[in-house]
Amino acid sequence: MTETISFIRNSLASRFPEGEIRSLVCLILEHVTGLPRHQILLNKDKKLSGKEKDQIQEIISRLKQSKPIQYILGKTEFCGITFEVNPAVLIPRPETEELVEQIIRDWQGKQPTIADIGTGSGCIAISLAKFLPDARIYALDISGEAIRTARENACRNEVTLHFAHSDILNTEQSERDLPENLDALVSNPPYVLVKEKKQMEKNVLDFEPHLALFVPDEDPLLFYRAIARTGQHKLREKGTLYLEINGMYGKETVRLLADYGYKKIELKKDLSGKDRIIKASK
Repeated sequence: MTETISFIRNSLASRFPEGEIRSLVCLILEHVTGLPRHQILLNKDKKLSGKEKDQIQEIISRLKQSKPIQYILGKTEFCGITFEVNPAVLIPRPETEELVEQIIRDWQGKQPTIADIGTGSGCIAISLAKFLPDARIYALDISGEAIRTARENACRNEVTLHFAHSDILNTEQSERDLPENLDALVSNPPYVLVKEKKQMEKNVLDFEPHLALFVPDEDPLLFYRAIARTGQHKLREKGTLYLEINGMYGKETVRLLADYGYKKIELKKDLSGKDRIIKASK
């Protein structure tokens, strides 16, 4: 396997930084051999079959086309949980793990009713269901393909969620699909401006779903306005709103929520120091 590791590293050297190559080597070998990472290190002398080598060559070829490794392998890790991902859903980001961790801290040991707007792969809703086993979780998305993926992830991770194929911008429809007196409403909605496309990496722009990424330049808070309205009607008194946001619009999003009557609005930075999470009370 030592020879194969060198082959992968050399094949990707012109495309990826050294740190990312180390991660890719482990992910590829784990996927192809079925061995966990520590076993790969202990089995460097293992001979790979011709089929395994062909698989590796195919993965490298697709990586060179800028396809994300998560879509190539069909899975990723989020909050220590394995999720199926495909081009119908966004690849979960570390910043979103910070949002989930905040909610878990706030509701640990309680029995909240929580709704996740724009669930995608289900990474937020399923992680909450795993770590808050007494919670009742609702998950909505406008994409039927995303809902199918999230259902499969819920089944694979043995949690029960209440799903709805629903458009948050259609307030009447989305409110029909949600229960009364929610304890918490969480969302990581589309927030990347169309004009930001030119700054984005090819692997994101060419492969991840634009429906889940982009918002019109002229209305960057479109989804936050709809979510704020829904929270007004569906959150119980003193219920909590949790949002992942575009760091460029932290103050504007805080102001929007204040205009809708939310209180105790907290703007939090992610680990890279960017405004990323808002927590507010009805």
